[in-house]
Amino acid sequence: MTALITREQLRAEIDAGTVTVLDALGGDYYAQQHLPRAIALVEADVADRAGTLLPDRGAPIVTYCSNPACPNSQRVADKLTALGYTNVRKYREGIQDWVAAGLPVESSPHAG
Repeated sequence: MTALITREQLRAEIDAGTVTVLDALGGDYYAQQHLPRAIALVEADVADRAGTLLPDRGAPIVTYCSNPACPNSQRVADKLTALGYTNVRKYREGIQDWVAAGLPVESSPHAG
């Protein structure tokens, strides 16, 4: 099972610039809102894009999706772990928790 990270820990790491955050929802969900500096990476694209987006397999990575019921963040984390990434954690509560706490989000009108 992927290690978990709390909202407070994640916010501190985003603020410090010490973590790569992956939005496992992608598409329109990512375009509408995502965590600060998050990169969209959905399960289907992990094998093709991870090596380019995440060249350091030991760097801290956090995956998230919408809420605890959403399986996407765990699936992306599992694929990354299978590819040899060693420092992958999951923000289980997801963007719904982040927004409910009043924390900032970004949007990307031209997200692909």
